[in-house]
Amino acid sequence: MKPWVLIVDDSASVRGFHGAILRNAGFEVDEAANGYEALEKYYMKKFDLLLVDVNMPKMHGYELIRQIRKDNLYGFVPVIVISTESGKNDYLEAFRVEANLYLEKPVDPIYLQLSAKMLTGMR
Repeated sequence: MKPWVLIVDDSASVRGFHGAILRNAGFEVDEAANGYEALEKYYMKKFDLLLVDVNMPKMHGYELIRQIRKDNLYGFVPVIVISTESGKNDYLEAFRVEANLYLEKPVDPIYLQLSAKMLTGMR
């Protein structure tokens, strides 16, 4: 079975780009345009990995991760934060909310594929 990834980003082109990279590596992909949509999908389906943008309307990525980490059943799902923000405080905040990895946009496709495989245990 292929691992499922939920890509959460308010930009359709970014979701499409990251989705193509991950599909090419053998992942199944679903998308959400904001944190609320992501939470709805998260509670409907078990995902093996989340890719989360920080700056989104309605609910930013850090709040989304906080909400997910409160879930006692699946709150352990690996999370990669992918953002244009590159300051030390951005990295620290991502790890404070228990993200597993922080990548800066534009992300290198090979690095994204390898990171996703590492966090999901995919070979």
